[in-house]
Amino acid sequence: MNHIETEEPARTSRPATLHGEIVTRLRDYVVEGHLRDGARVPERELCEEFGISRTPLREALKVLASEGLIELLPNRGARIKALGPADIDELFDLMAGLEALAGRLACERMTAEEFTHIEELHRSMYAFFLRGDRHGYFTCNQQIHEAILSAARNGALTASSRILLARLRRVRYAANLDSNGTRWSAAVREHELMLDALRRRAGDEMATILFSHLRSTKTAVLRNLGQA
Repeated sequence: MNHIETEEPARTSRPATLHGEIVTRLRDYVVEGHLRDGARVPERELCEEFGISRTPLREALKVLASEGLIELLPNRGARIKALGPADIDELFDLMAGLEALAGRLACERMTAEEFTHIEELHRSMYAFFLRGDRHGYFTCNQQIHEAILSAARNGALTASSRILLARLRRVRYAANLDSNGTRWSAAVREHELMLDALRRRAGDEMATILFSHLRSTKTAVLRNLGQA
Protein backbone atom coordinates (compact mmCIF):
# COMPACT_ATOMS: atom_id res chain seq x y z
CA MET A 1 0.00 0.00 0.00
CA ASN A 2 1.34 3.43 -0.91
CA HIS A 3 1.15 5.79 2.05
CA ILE A 4 0.62 9.06 0.15
CA GLU A 5 -0.04 11.98 2.41
CA THR A 6 -3.35 13.14 0.99
CA GLU A 7 -6.73 13.30 2.67
CA GLU A 8 -8.54 10.89 0.32
CA PRO A 9 -6.50 7.75 1.05
CA ALA A 10 -6.73 8.50 4.76
CA ARG A 11 -10.54 8.50 4.49
CA THR A 12 -10.88 5.40 2.33
CA SER A 13 -8.30 3.02 3.84
CA ARG A 14 -9.81 2.91 7.35
CA PRO A 15 -13.31 1.73 6.31
CA ALA A 16 -11.78 -0.94 4.07
CA THR A 17 -9.68 -2.16 6.99
CA LEU A 18 -12.63 -2.10 9.37
CA HIS A 19 -14.78 -4.01 6.88
CA GLY A 20 -12.16 -6.75 6.67
CA GLU A 21 -11.92 -6.92 10.45
CA ILE A 22 -15.69 -7.18 10.84
CA VAL A 23 -15.92 -9.90 8.20
CA THR A 24 -13.15 -11.87 9.92
CA ARG A 25 -14.74 -11.56 13.38
CA LEU A 26 -18.17 -12.49 12.07
CA ARG A 27 -16.78 -15.44 10.11
CA ASP A 28 -14.97 -16.73 13.20
CA TYR A 29 -18.17 -16.33 15.22
CA VAL A 30 -20.13 -18.42 12.72
CA VAL A 31 -17.43 -21.01 12.03
CA GLU A 32 -16.73 -21.69 15.71
CA GLY A 33 -20.30 -22.81 16.30
CA HIS A 34 -21.71 -20.07 18.49
CA LEU A 35 -25.00 -20.60 16.67
CA ARG A 36 -26.58 -23.90 15.67
CA ASP A 37 -27.42 -24.76 12.08
CA GLY A 38 -30.51 -22.91 10.93
CA ALA A 39 -30.38 -20.38 13.79
CA ARG A 40 -31.09 -16.73 13.13
CA VAL A 41 -28.10 -14.40 13.28
CA PRO A 42 -28.64 -12.05 16.28
CA GLU A 43 -27.81 -8.77 14.55
CA ARG A 44 -28.53 -6.48 17.50
CA GLU A 45 -26.38 -8.54 19.89
CA LEU A 46 -23.51 -8.73 17.39
CA CYS A 47 -23.63 -4.99 16.77
CA GLU A 48 -23.24 -4.44 20.49
CA GLU A 49 -20.48 -7.04 20.81
CA PHE A 50 -18.51 -5.68 17.83
CA GLY A 51 -19.26 -2.03 18.62
CA ILE A 52 -20.67 -1.29 15.16
CA SER A 53 -23.92 -0.22 13.54
CA ARG A 54 -26.28 -2.40 11.49
CA THR A 55 -24.94 -1.21 8.12
CA PRO A 56 -21.35 -2.60 8.36
CA LEU A 57 -22.69 -5.79 9.97
CA ARG A 58 -25.08 -6.35 7.09
CA GLU A 59 -22.31 -5.73 4.58
CA ALA A 60 -20.27 -8.42 6.35
CA LEU A 61 -23.29 -10.75 6.30
CA LYS A 62 -23.40 -10.40 2.51
CA VAL A 63 -19.80 -11.62 2.32
CA LEU A 64 -20.58 -14.67 4.45
CA ALA A 65 -23.65 -15.37 2.33
CA SER A 66 -21.47 -15.38 -0.79
CA GLU A 67 -19.22 -17.90 0.98
CA GLY A 68 -22.15 -20.20 1.71
CA LEU A 69 -21.94 -19.87 5.50
CA ILE A 70 -25.27 -18.09 5.99
CA GLU A 71 -28.52 -17.46 4.16
CA LEU A 72 -29.99 -13.99 3.77
CA LEU A 73 -33.74 -13.94 4.37
CA PRO A 74 -35.73 -11.19 2.58
CA ASN A 75 -36.73 -8.62 5.20
CA ARG A 76 -36.03 -11.19 7.95
CA GLY A 77 -32.29 -10.97 8.57
CA ALA A 78 -30.00 -13.97 8.16
CA ARG A 79 -29.63 -17.53 9.44
CA ILE A 80 -26.85 -20.10 9.62
CA LYS A 81 -26.87 -22.26 6.52
CA ALA A 82 -27.04 -25.94 7.33
CA LEU A 83 -25.27 -28.62 5.31
CA GLY A 84 -27.02 -31.97 5.29
CA PRO A 85 -25.19 -35.32 5.32
CA ALA A 86 -25.55 -35.72 1.55
CA ASP A 87 -24.12 -32.21 0.98
CA ILE A 88 -21.19 -32.92 3.29
CA ASP A 89 -20.47 -36.26 1.64
CA GLU A 90 -20.39 -34.79 -1.87
CA LEU A 91 -18.54 -31.59 -1.01
CA PHE A 92 -15.80 -33.33 0.98
CA ASP A 93 -15.21 -35.88 -1.79
CA LEU A 94 -14.86 -33.05 -4.30
CA MET A 95 -12.61 -31.08 -1.93
CA ALA A 96 -10.47 -34.18 -1.39
CA GLY A 97 -9.91 -34.47 -5.13
CA LEU A 98 -9.03 -30.79 -5.51
CA GLU A 99 -6.66 -30.76 -2.54
CA ALA A 100 -4.97 -33.93 -3.80
CA LEU A 101 -4.32 -32.18 -7.12
CA ALA A 102 -3.09 -29.05 -5.32
CA GLY A 103 -0.66 -31.13 -3.28
CA ARG A 104 0.70 -32.88 -6.35
CA LEU A 105 1.20 -29.58 -8.21
CA ALA A 106 2.72 -27.90 -5.15
CA CYS A 107 5.37 -30.63 -4.98
CA GLU A 108 6.28 -29.81 -8.57
CA ARG A 109 6.13 -26.02 -8.42
CA MET A 110 6.70 -24.63 -4.92
CA THR A 111 9.76 -22.56 -4.17
CA ALA A 112 12.10 -23.11 -1.24
CA GLU A 113 10.65 -19.97 0.35
CA GLU A 114 7.12 -21.34 0.05
CA PHE A 115 8.12 -24.59 1.73
CA THR A 116 9.80 -22.68 4.54
CA HIS A 117 6.61 -20.67 5.03
CA ILE A 118 4.49 -23.85 5.20
CA GLU A 119 6.98 -25.38 7.64
CA GLU A 120 6.74 -22.31 9.88
CA LEU A 121 2.95 -22.44 9.77
CA HIS A 122 3.09 -26.10 10.74
CA ARG A 123 5.28 -25.34 13.77
CA SER A 124 2.86 -22.63 14.86
CA MET A 125 -0.10 -24.95 14.35
CA TYR A 126 1.55 -27.65 16.44
CA ALA A 127 2.24 -25.17 19.24
CA PHE A 128 -1.45 -24.22 19.29
CA PHE A 129 -2.33 -27.92 19.40
CA LEU A 130 -0.09 -28.48 22.43
CA ARG A 131 -1.74 -25.54 24.20
CA GLY A 132 -5.21 -26.80 23.33
CA ASP A 133 -5.95 -23.57 21.46
CA ARG A 134 -8.48 -24.69 18.85
CA HIS A 135 -8.98 -21.24 17.34
CA GLY A 136 -5.26 -20.66 16.78
CA TYR A 137 -4.81 -24.21 15.53
CA PHE A 138 -7.64 -23.93 13.04
CA THR A 139 -6.39 -20.59 11.73
CA CYS A 140 -2.91 -22.02 11.04
CA ASN A 141 -4.44 -25.19 9.63
CA GLN A 142 -6.42 -23.24 7.07
CA GLN A 143 -3.38 -21.10 6.23
CA ILE A 144 -1.40 -24.27 5.48
CA HIS A 145 -4.05 -25.54 3.08
CA GLU A 146 -4.18 -22.10 1.45
CA ALA A 147 -0.38 -22.02 1.13
CA ILE A 148 -0.34 -25.43 -0.56
CA LEU A 149 -3.06 -24.23 -2.92
CA SER A 150 -1.09 -21.08 -3.70
CA ALA A 151 2.08 -23.09 -4.37
CA ALA A 152 0.16 -25.18 -6.94
CA ARG A 153 -0.06 -22.09 -9.19
CA ASN A 154 -3.29 -22.97 -10.94
CA GLY A 155 -5.84 -20.18 -11.04
CA ALA A 156 -8.83 -22.35 -11.94
CA LEU A 157 -7.99 -24.79 -9.16
CA THR A 158 -7.61 -21.94 -6.67
CA ALA A 159 -10.97 -20.39 -7.57
CA SER A 160 -12.84 -23.70 -7.33
CA SER A 161 -11.13 -24.72 -4.09
CA ARG A 162 -11.79 -21.45 -2.30
CA ILE A 163 -15.52 -21.72 -2.93
CA LEU A 164 -15.55 -25.17 -1.35
CA LEU A 165 -13.19 -24.18 1.46
CA ALA A 166 -15.59 -21.41 2.44
CA ARG A 167 -18.65 -23.69 2.39
CA LEU A 168 -16.90 -26.37 4.46
CA ARG A 169 -15.08 -24.10 6.91
CA ARG A 170 -17.69 -24.39 9.65
CA VAL A 171 -17.98 -28.19 9.58
CA ARG A 172 -14.20 -28.63 9.28
CA TYR A 173 -13.77 -26.66 12.49
CA ALA A 174 -16.41 -28.79 14.20
CA ALA A 175 -14.59 -31.99 13.18
CA ASN A 176 -11.85 -31.18 15.70
CA LEU A 177 -14.29 -30.74 18.58
CA ASP A 178 -14.76 -34.42 19.41
CA SER A 179 -14.84 -34.94 23.15
CA ASN A 180 -11.69 -37.08 23.47
CA GLY A 181 -9.60 -35.23 20.88
CA THR A 182 -9.03 -38.35 18.75
CA ARG A 183 -9.65 -36.67 15.39
CA TRP A 184 -7.65 -33.60 16.37
CA SER A 185 -4.60 -35.70 17.22
CA ALA A 186 -4.98 -37.73 14.01
CA ALA A 187 -5.20 -34.55 11.94
CA VAL A 188 -1.93 -33.31 13.42
CA ARG A 189 -0.23 -36.59 12.50
CA GLU A 190 -1.58 -36.31 8.97
CA HIS A 191 -0.14 -32.80 8.69
CA GLU A 192 3.25 -34.17 9.75
CA LEU A 193 3.04 -36.63 6.85
CA MET A 194 2.06 -33.82 4.46
CA LEU A 195 5.05 -31.74 5.50
CA ASP A 196 7.41 -34.68 5.00
CA ALA A 197 5.99 -35.43 1.53
CA LEU A 198 6.30 -31.77 0.57
CA ARG A 199 9.90 -31.69 1.79
CA ARG A 200 10.72 -34.65 -0.46
CA ARG A 201 8.53 -33.31 -3.29
CA ALA A 202 6.78 -36.68 -3.38
CA GLY A 203 3.77 -35.65 -5.45
CA ASP A 204 1.95 -39.00 -5.62
CA GLU A 205 2.39 -39.53 -1.89
CA MET A 206 1.27 -36.00 -1.09
CA ALA A 207 -1.87 -36.42 -3.19
CA THR A 208 -2.74 -39.67 -1.41
CA ILE A 209 -2.18 -38.14 2.03
CA LEU A 210 -4.36 -35.11 1.28
CA PHE A 211 -7.16 -37.21 -0.21
CA SER A 212 -7.14 -39.47 2.84
CA HIS A 213 -6.94 -36.44 5.17
CA LEU A 214 -10.11 -34.93 3.72
CA ARG A 215 -11.90 -38.27 3.74
CA SER A 216 -11.04 -38.73 7.44
CA THR A 217 -12.29 -35.24 8.20
CA LYS A 218 -15.52 -36.04 6.38
CA THR A 219 -15.97 -39.17 8.49
CA ALA A 220 -15.45 -37.13 11.67
CA VAL A 221 -17.98 -34.53 10.56
CA LEU A 222 -20.60 -37.14 9.72
CA ARG A 223 -19.93 -38.92 13.01
CA ASN A 224 -20.59 -35.66 14.86
CA LEU A 225 -23.91 -35.50 13.03
CA GLY A 226 -24.70 -39.10 13.97
CA GLN A 227 -24.45 -40.21 10.32
CA ALA A 228 -21.32 -42.40 10.46
